[in-house]
Amino acid sequence: MKVLAFLLLPAVLSMPTPEEPASRHHSTYKICVPKDALGACQTMASESELHMTCVAARDRLDCLEKIQHREADFEPVDPEDMYIASKIAHQDFMIFKEIRTKEEPEEEFRYEAVAVVHNNLSISSLQGLRGLKSCHTGVGRNVGYKIPITKLRKLGILTSLNNPDLTPRENELRALSELFSQACLVGSWSADPVQNQALKVRYSNLCALCEHPDVCDYPDYYSGYDGALRCLSEHGGDVAWTKVYYVKKHFGLPIGAGQAVPTGEDPNNFAFLCPDATKKPITGKPCIWAARPWQGYIANGDLGSDVPDLRAQISLANNIGENEKADWLSKVLDLNNKTVAVDNQGPYSPQDYLNKANYTDVIERDSGAPQRPVRFCVTSSTELAKCRILKQAAFSRDIRPAFDCVQETTLHDCLKTVRDDGADVITLDGGEVSTAQREYNLRPIIAEQYGEHGALYYAVAVVKKSSTYQSIDDLRGAKSCHTGYGRTAGWNVPLYTLLHKGLISRNSCPYSRALSEFFSGGSCVPGALAPENNPTEDNPELLCSICAGNLDSSDSATAQALRCSASNNESYFGYTGAFRCLASGSGDVAFVKHTTVSENTDGRNSASWAVNLRSEDFELLCPDGRRAPVDQYSQCHLAEVPPHMVVTSNEKSEIALNEIRDAILSAGKLYSKRPDLFRLFGDFDGTKDLLFKNSATGLLSLESGSPVMQRYSEILEVIKACENQPSS
Repeated sequence: MKVLAFLLLPAVLSMPTPEEPASRHHSTYKICVPKDALGACQTMASESELHMTCVAARDRLDCLEKIQHREADFEPVDPEDMYIASKIAHQDFMIFKEIRTKEEPEEEFRYEAVAVVHNNLSISSLQGLRGLKSCHTGVGRNVGYKIPITKLRKLGILTSLNNPDLTPRENELRALSELFSQACLVGSWSADPVQNQALKVRYSNLCALCEHPDVCDYPDYYSGYDGALRCLSEHGGDVAWTKVYYVKKHFGLPIGAGQAVPTGEDPNNFAFLCPDATKKPITGKPCIWAARPWQGYIANGDLGSDVPDLRAQISLANNIGENEKADWLSKVLDLNNKTVAVDNQGPYSPQDYLNKANYTDVIERDSGAPQRPVRFCVTSSTELAKCRILKQAAFSRDIRPAFDCVQETTLHDCLKTVRDDGADVITLDGGEVSTAQREYNLRPIIAEQYGEHGALYYAVAVVKKSSTYQSIDDLRGAKSCHTGYGRTAGWNVPLYTLLHKGLISRNSCPYSRALSEFFSGGSCVPGALAPENNPTEDNPELLCSICAGNLDSSDSATAQALRCSASNNESYFGYTGAFRCLASGSGDVAFVKHTTVSENTDGRNSASWAVNLRSEDFELLCPDGRRAPVDQYSQCHLAEVPPHMVVTSNEKSEIALNEIRDAILSAGKLYSKRPDLFRLFGDFDGTKDLLFKNSATGLLSLESGSPVMQRYSEILEVIKACENQPSS
């Protein structure tokens, strides 16, 4: 096996210096980077001494796939990414070099988790922790939270972690609250602010040792690695959960090759508490509960004989980047002025690399609680693939409950499945939310946010700049492109606009027929002829007359089988699809949202149909009869409408709702800040708006009775006026 051969390589532990000679060059290496870092990578690759080329990917997880399929050679990764790599079938990844600190370049692990107690603490078993006062770095953190919970559960000290009536996080908080009499455990206990506050009231003893118990959040003098030790030595704590580096720093002990710096704390008054309940002097070798591995570089097995040369190339890049103070050092190689790329004693397989730090079970965090995943319902194979990668990514990053994925054929099939508890959530546009509430007993619980616009977006009408249509009033007889039947920007708002302007009579029921008569040139309204949207078969076929089917399918039968369906099997479905309908010349006007043009022009969409489109070649039709550039949407739009929302069953218990909110909001918070880890809001395999809209920048909890739909009610009231009315 290739990996075994790597173990015969000599151990090399070195801090490269600017004077270090470059190794004899063998190959040009393909480093994979998230697409946002491509420019920085190309600057690095232009250095004459480096033999590297750049491969752009969606994110780190896409890079893993490219490395496995030999489209790229290596990338920098975190231990959590290594965990995902270890689970990929038939993989031959190896960790061949590490990112360590200059202060501790020869330490085997990034940090070692320890428990520190007063030396005079009388304790004969870990059951003696019960009733003590505990000092933690913060909720959700490794050494101060995940590691002690994981290890204490495995040792049988924390036993009440599987109450099905509590969320995974509350199970943990309750167990800690029952074990310790007081603690300082700052941070966000829930991604939902209301639930966060409720938990801090319920388990207030876990905030009692903090500097500000009523706030129990950062910044706090007794939080973090050093704060936990201050809590122990100055504030009445009995045990502190921290890492070895800060123990040395707090008690004035030598760090690495440095000298001791006295701090006034007597190390002889304290000791390490070991997992077997023995104590060891903190001046000696620590007994660790678990360790966090260093970040490192991962490659595929084909690079076996090139490992020494690739290691030398990375060290050379490290030196060049430091000397030039280049921004690509951090953006591409994940290095900074406090870190250094160091050869390890491997290469190691990802699993072996994690296991030598006892870190795998810290990632997996099996609490013994019943597994009740949050199940997304999706309607295409591409959306299913994205959901499955989210499931892997979020699990490795300690987002609980875990995610799971259920695929159905249509949106309405998904709504039924969520109603019937075959899935938990689906993301809908405002018009679909109204249908879900009215017909399926579902409720919105989370809203997308759109940067400076918050939880709102603008519905707009787009035409080509060369179009002869000058206003909404001119559109009679035109060909129209819509996102989907019953959707906000693509159907409800344009229908309301035509009714409000008197271009369609409010007495001309059904409105679907009246709209098709107005746009007599033809339309594409995906979903218009689906049985659930057309139960009486009154909707004219003209509403689907310019739909294209699946333009990207090589099978003509498959391409036409789901023509005009409300799914990505119809190429003119959704915001991007409606714009494609316009851009390709099939339609004269597209009803979309304010970001659609910018997302698909000026090189932002690499699909063949969009790659040469320019935003300046499109304009907006304003309600007042004028046209405007596409970036003037705030003064030229048809309506300001509510965001897309995550909906679930109205029958869910409060506990289940809290679990769903916790998981989805946590994922939104992490991946909005770190799209390089996983691009939750963005293209996936060339398709936009899967799971969430590309234009979303974050997620917001919606409580019962939220006003977010109220401003939309007038539009819905007008366009629903025909329901249960006879045809005119």
